[in-house]
Amino acid sequence: MSLNEKLAQDLKEAMKAKDETKTAVIRQIKTAVMNAEIKSKKEMTDDDIVSVIFSLSKAHNESIESFTKGNRPELAEKEKQELEIIMSYLPKQLTDDELREIVKETIAAVNAQSAKEMGKVMGAVMPKVKGRADGTKIGVIVKEFLK
Repeated sequence: MSLNEKLAQDLKEAMKAKDETKTAVIRQIKTAVMNAEIKSKKEMTDDDIVSVIFSLSKAHNESIESFTKGNRPELAEKEKQELEIIMSYLPKQLTDDELREIVKETIAAVNAQSAKEMGKVMGAVMPKVKGRADGTKIGVIVKEFLK
């Protein structure tokens, strides 16, 4: 079953169960996917859909951070609930240790020696972890190894 089919099926189930939050979040995902399809003028593959969902998760994380700083815990909590639903459609996220191992292997593979080569390392790491890790977190880990 493709990710698009799973979204459609889960939307039906959420609507039948009258789960307003899940229904709204799945509709948000489907709308973002449809907009990306229109923009790219091609049908989205599962990898493309994962990228769209990952960008939605980043937006929700930023909203949670903003609401927390703005002393709006009720809105932050709502965003956290929505983020939980969004994350259920993403592949299992990599742990910091798993990321460090991938970064270490990639640095050895591209033979990077200094922080000046961070872009080369990031360019090689990102396709390996697509949808399973945040670029900011990866950047921090790469900086740990390239000083």
